[in-house]
Amino acid sequence: MGALALILGFMAGEVVIGLLARSLALLSDAAHMMTDAFAIVLALVAMRIAARPPRGGYTYGLRRTEILSAQLNGLTLILLAAYFVFEGGRRLVAPPEVEGALVFWTSLAGIGVNVLATWLLGKANRSSLNVEGAFQHILNDLYAFIATTVAGLVVWTTGFARADAIASLVVAALMLKAGWNLLRDAGRVLMEAAPTGLNPAEIGARLADRPCVREVHDLHVWELGSGYPALSAHVMVNPDGNCHGVRRDLRGLLRDDYGITHSTLEVDHEGDGFHCEDPHGPRHVPLSPAEQPAAPLPAQTAEAVQPPCGH
Repeated sequence: MGALALILGFMAGEVVIGLLARSLALLSDAAHMMTDAFAIVLALVAMRIAARPPRGGYTYGLRRTEILSAQLNGLTLILLAAYFVFEGGRRLVAPPEVEGALVFWTSLAGIGVNVLATWLLGKANRSSLNVEGAFQHILNDLYAFIATTVAGLVVWTTGFARADAIASLVVAALMLKAGWNLLRDAGRVLMEAAPTGLNPAEIGARLADRPCVREVHDLHVWELGSGYPALSAHVMVNPDGNCHGVRRDLRGLLRDDYGITHSTLEVDHEGDGFHCEDPHGPRHVPLSPAEQPAAPLPAQTAEAVQPPCGH
């Protein structure tokens, strides 16, 4: 809320000065600040909606509202970048007269405002793509003000009016990069791809290599929302294996080694007729004795670390 108040107040003054100075760089900064304010408002609303408990048909709640907010923030950055590339190119060909001094002092003040706003938002939980979207808006605006300050100084001291258009193209490039990153990361969540840093093939191999496990298939790893990974799998164990013990062992491995605390494991005895007719994805089986790593066991016995196979 503090960052939002700072941005709205400065944006109003920047629009007036940008029109008086006939500076595209200042107006592009003001437009970017408008999207900053929108991004923060959207983030605040999305956080409140996402915090609502599951009900009705929304069995996971509305947690992914934050992801939709991040996508919208990324899209606005890309659309604004496209506009400023077009307008900046036009002004490179026919540069208007720009009041360099006004541009310089206004953008210098904007750096101070954005440093404070970036600091305020930086204290929030940036593991949320929703918060990260708002933060990227503010951070890119800070970079934009730095570029505009340099452009204003060049115009003021040398009269090179095209510096203003060049600064707006630099701003557009930064906006395009940040917008694409947000769309990519949010798209991975919506497409239920495995979270960055979690390799399903590695996880499947680790699960299949635990005692009593004969096969792991239908392994799915996805993200319900930012920082909320989930996993489900069908696990086949030895005919005389302890299904409950194996499940506890696998859940402990997922929690301790991968930070996955929301896991659903269907554990059945091999040969009981519960094998999937058409498993989704690859089948993970234990390594053969020749492929087993030759690492020594820890000081504890295997029975102390792993659950017994038998009932």
